[in-house]
Amino acid sequence: MNLRHLSSLSMKPFFVTTPIFYVNAAPHIGHLYSAVIADAIFRFENLIRPRPDNIFTTGTDEHGTKIQQAAAQNSIPVDDYCTSVSQKYKKLFSEMGVNYTDFIRTTESRHFVAVQKFWGELKFRDLIYTKNYSGWYCVSDETFLTENQLKEDGKGGKISLESGHPCEWTEELNYMFKLGALQQEVVRWASKEGSVKPKKFQRILLESLEEPLPDISVSRPTTRVHWAIPVPGDSSQTVYVWLDALVNYLTSSGYPNSLKSWPPSVQVIGKDILKFHGIYWPAFLIANNMEPPGNLFVHSHWTVDGQKMSKSKHNVVDPSERASAYTAEGLRYFLLREGVAHSDGNYSDVKIFRFLNAELADTLGNLLSRCCAKSLNPQQIWPAFDKSLFDELLEIDATKKLVDYLEHLPEKSFSAYQDCSFHTVMDSVMSTLHAGNNFFETTRPWELKKGTAAQKKRLEGILCLTMETLRICGIILQPIIPTMSTLLLDKLAVRPEDRLWDNTVKLFWKDGGKEQENLNEGSSVLFRRLQSEKSPLKNATQVR
Repeated sequence: MNLRHLSSLSMKPFFVTTPIFYVNAAPHIGHLYSAVIADAIFRFENLIRPRPDNIFTTGTDEHGTKIQQAAAQNSIPVDDYCTSVSQKYKKLFSEMGVNYTDFIRTTESRHFVAVQKFWGELKFRDLIYTKNYSGWYCVSDETFLTENQLKEDGKGGKISLESGHPCEWTEELNYMFKLGALQQEVVRWASKEGSVKPKKFQRILLESLEEPLPDISVSRPTTRVHWAIPVPGDSSQTVYVWLDALVNYLTSSGYPNSLKSWPPSVQVIGKDILKFHGIYWPAFLIANNMEPPGNLFVHSHWTVDGQKMSKSKHNVVDPSERASAYTAEGLRYFLLREGVAHSDGNYSDVKIFRFLNAELADTLGNLLSRCCAKSLNPQQIWPAFDKSLFDELLEIDATKKLVDYLEHLPEKSFSAYQDCSFHTVMDSVMSTLHAGNNFFETTRPWELKKGTAAQKKRLEGILCLTMETLRICGIILQPIIPTMSTLLLDKLAVRPEDRLWDNTVKLFWKDGGKEQENLNEGSSVLFRRLQSEKSPLKNATQVR
């Protein structure tokens, strides 16, 4: 793996997206999870291939029946309702360090123009036609369902087999999209290596494509869905919310004018919208002679203390509330630490409490505090590298183990980041930090601070290797805990230009040594241990 070569490649801008979030309710940790995954992907890309024109888009989906209903229930105009909820997402993402470059709202005029242009292109290519359509429609899911996607509700009606939401029989005139004509092209795209990750979801998608694809309705009568973008040239119909929503990625890339970058490099989505992004979206793009996304990264959902998260169970996790107890970076760390894409994650206040205290406070934070303590490091320096001292320390097993971890950590972490396996990155970093703490305990530097000149020199060698451990780990953790990593690297006086991925392989015993440097005056406290009895959460699981 040639990291220096990778970072110097001249390529088109990197483009990552989250799904746009439906504004029928306030954000919860599932929405935040999508956003922090995309943010970590974007930050990692900027460590290996930094470019000012890299793109990270997110936003809100603001049209459709559910939005009309939610606004009516809140007794406020629909546009005011949309703005209110959209602002909650913006506020949350700001709090959580989600560093997007564009926040798109589907009620913006630029998006209106893009959708109408895209519709016109489909119509021009004779891929849209009108038809009297009848079928079972799921209002909650905003989609018509086929018989094999339904089951009886026990009361003479039907519910969605996948979501469990009720369906109603609907007969109306719709515009239809010739989805069936694009099936083989969609299958060809979905079959490509890396088009959908993890492989579990690629298999699920390909299985769903084994059956013939029916043409789909891409409009709704204005009498039923008025809060939507009108069909060009037909005020009696509005554009289907999912066609409207999916075009947002094009809008953010500059469509219908010159595109900043296309196709998206990675599109992060939840598993519940795989059909829309894995079938409809590539079909729409292929129909308009455009490339489908490079990769759909599909993640699973979150349970809470082992139960499905739902309003009826009163266990929907409010991320802002949790951040007030555990800090924004602590919550972000936990979601990426505990979540795995292929299986549902389990949110637990007991678990987050233990993870953050054990890993951020006791392992990472404690190691920085120890080597920056004025009692041990009164000059507040990062000591110069002394090869003879280093060779002497290498005779200790704990030193050999730490050096071995440091030499292999960048490559392991690089591979894990490329797979969006953030928990693997953190496993590797924490193993290295444990080795660093063990090295510190084994060499017992506190016994050397008042000793002979030779002992004080040995103390400096211990501090030098410990700080190098923190530097490497701090650079690698930047996509996951950016604020905390910045504090750590600032304290160690690591220059901003020395925080790129290339710098993780520049180990001082291999790369020409290290001169003595002064530490910055800022605090060496990265994360204060959580005290359960002081937790402000009203409904938190009690920690015993």
